[in-house]
Amino acid sequence: MNAIATMAAKEIREASRNRWVMAITVLLAGLALSLSFLGSAPTGTVGVSSLEVTIVSLASLTIFLLPLIALLLGFDAIVGESERGTLLLLLTYPLSRPQLLVGKFLGHAAVLCFATVVGYSIAGVAVAVREAEFSTPAIQAFGALIGSSVLLGCAFLALGYLVSVLARDRGAAAGAAVGIWFFFVLLYDMAVLGALVADQGRFLSKAAISALLLFNPADAYRLLNLTVFPTVSRLAGMAGVSAEVSLAPWAFLAALVAWIAGPLIAAIFVFSRGDR
Repeated sequence: MNAIATMAAKEIREASRNRWVMAITVLLAGLALSLSFLGSAPTGTVGVSSLEVTIVSLASLTIFLLPLIALLLGFDAIVGESERGTLLLLLTYPLSRPQLLVGKFLGHAAVLCFATVVGYSIAGVAVAVREAEFSTPAIQAFGALIGSSVLLGCAFLALGYLVSVLARDRGAAAGAAVGIWFFFVLLYDMAVLGALVADQGRFLSKAAISALLLFNPADAYRLLNLTVFPTVSRLAGMAGVSAEVSLAPWAFLAALVAWIAGPLIAAIFVFSRGDR
């Protein structure tokens, strides 16, 4: 455990020196504040909770932005060290290959977690203070947004690490990372929608559709934040979807955790073979 903690601390220090922590935090906070103060303009204020409007806006932003940031953090974690010649040096230290990879992952996950929590919390506090809005359901929904955003980021970070141990050079890893982002964020939903249109309700049941959505971490995140809380789902136009998806909130959380554990375990297995 000491070796893993030391490696994680090393990654955090390097990210701080490279301004990654500050850059991600400022970016997320700036965009979150912009959405908080400008995103509710088209909806008006009658009967609408500003904090819940912010949740809808931030959920949409997170699906596009946070996976890309996570992949950028993780895609060269191993292959980059290998190309720079520092991987062999790290492997001379008294730590195993799994410890090295897990330590680096935890360090990057801590950076992502800090930036997400601080960036989004600034926006949430700003809205709550401005509107004097401290209702329990809104705060619970916002807390769920922040927590699930961290899980979503870690899921794509794990995918980035898997790419990093499989790719032979940084260029290939970067291309694969962009491809993963493009597939899960843009293409997957269009493919599912096309399948539904072609099926016309003949073969795909509610259970099958729900399972398809869990195969995409971005969809699991979207459904968790936009369908579980009634006021948020009505505001997001997802009330009908929430009635059709026959899954409990824990299923979405379990899917996000599985998307973290699965790629990370696969990355550990590949890296442990010693191909690099």
